[in-house]
Amino acid sequence: MNKTSDYLEYDVVLNKGLKLLNDKKMCVIGFYIILSINCGLRVSDILKLKHLDLSGNKLFLKEKKTKKAREISLNKVVKSSYETMLATLSFKNVNVDEKYIFISQKGTTYRTQSINVILKSLFNTKRLQISSHSLRKAFARKVYENMNESENALVLLSDIFNHSNIAITRRYLGIRQETIDNVYLTLE
Repeated sequence: MNKTSDYLEYDVVLNKGLKLLNDKKMCVIGFYIILSINCGLRVSDILKLKHLDLSGNKLFLKEKKTKKAREISLNKVVKSSYETMLATLSFKNVNVDEKYIFISQKGTTYRTQSINVILKSLFNTKRLQISSHSLRKAFARKVYENMNESENALVLLSDIFNHSNIAITRRYLGIRQETIDNVYLTLE
């Protein structure tokens, strides 16, 4: 049995996130989803973000796992989704700079386990293993597809994810298994 998280289709996830942005109870989760699939960060790095971190056009952070510095350009979808979330929460003219972004209705920062439970519920499927990591993989798959599934895309993703080589990135994306599966299917 597959013990790792499966990826989700970027467009399906994006639409779900955008829909949740207008729901006062779920807009923070909607923004979490959108930020995740557009930045490719681990849940541990996203949950520690403060509003001040999103004040410019770039996000600067030190990854918790790798301890490496990252610089991520924030695209229009992320910026407009952030503004929508703030408006939905009525934070339009409130100074929230030093506060964490991903606060639950209980007033505490979401935990990874809570995010995973919510994502499993939102993307209710019996055939896929869904977790916060599924969003990171959705990001990777979208980049890979946008770059015509090229070796260059794998090299770039390997750099983004700090993989030691592209074989790891290929396995991470599930490309190797897809290729093996296609071998069997071509024998028909």
